[in-house]
Amino acid sequence: MYNPFKKSYSESERRQFEFLSKVKFFERLRYSELVRLLPAIHRRKYLKGEVVFFRNDPSQALYILEKGRVHLSIDIKDSFETILRINSGEAFGENALLEGSKRIYTAIVDSEEASLWVIPNYAILEIFESDPKIQAKMITSLAEFYNNNNIRLFNSYQNSYGFFSLGQMFE
Repeated sequence: MYNPFKKSYSESERRQFEFLSKVKFFERLRYSELVRLLPAIHRRKYLKGEVVFFRNDPSQALYILEKGRVHLSIDIKDSFETILRINSGEAFGENALLEGSKRIYTAIVDSEEASLWVIPNYAILEIFESDPKIQAKMITSLAEFYNNNNIRLFNSYQNSYGFFSLGQMFE
């Protein structure tokens, strides 16, 4: 049945919603909730080798890769080890969903060019403050993301037992 009072969205908004709804941290949100994010999203282009952020920087934004590739790395003494390659449609900088956090890895553009959607931390936190349902849905997705990372970490540890002490993680 047609509802004349139901909010309708432009074709552009619907395309943005479809893109966002495929991203882990937004998968639980309805269009009526995703629309709250649209004014906060900025698009930014980066070139190959450009640093999006460094480890220990304040977590000032969540990034979604629209086009290109980004690799996430950790520094070990004087070298860098790539821990993950981000592809189109994936988010990184997820700890921007948490207040007062710092980056735990460095993000560097790995393709000739990368197009990113940038959502500032302050905008996310404002939405969380005004809409606890959005916050609950996004933080649940974040908890699942971190749980899956822990599972992979523990599996990696079991497969390479003896190379490091997992107990240090909990000290």
